[in-house]
Amino acid sequence: MRKKHLIVATVVALSASMMMQSCIGSFALFNKVKNWNDHVGDKFVNELVFVAMWILPVYELSFAADLLILNSIEFWSGTNPALAQNETRVVDGKDAQYLVARNAEGYSITNMKTNQVTRFVFDAQDNSWSLDNNGEQVKLFTFVDDTHVDMLTRDGSYKTVELSQSGVLAYQEMVGAGGVAFALK
Repeated sequence: MRKKHLIVATVVALSASMMMQSCIGSFALFNKVKNWNDHVGDKFVNELVFVAMWILPVYELSFAADLLILNSIEFWSGTNPALAQNETRVVDGKDAQYLVARNAEGYSITNMKTNQVTRFVFDAQDNSWSLDNNGEQVKLFTFVDDTHVDMLTRDGSYKTVELSQSGVLAYQEMVGAGGVAFALK
């Protein structure tokens, strides 16, 4: 008799799982960051930005924000704040509320409890991208010309990197696993 109940329970569970759709969310913020990275420049610039954004945990933070906050908002409200353009929204997090704003310069996220502001900003005057954390700005890289960028290194200095496969590989080897995470402290 026990075996029969187990078989029936298994059949019911499998049938229910096939009839019900799963909602894992759109991961809109992570996908926007990734799509932006795909269009920064040629493939070598994109690779340098990709490496820098993993070292300075931009990808990790955007994925975690989607996983823990934005996908839940999307599930319950039907809209995802990361999909809005030139818009500001308040997002309820586990420990605080966050003001998420997107504009022509980039993104800013403000912790409404601590007033800590983090931004990823493009400066058209010197052709650079920076991470700004409560007024402490760290320039990630600057375009020198069509084939070179000045990239942030572990010691806080900048190294001119050729936008080629060998240049990107040399930069990756130079920053290694420790990267430039010191800049966020």
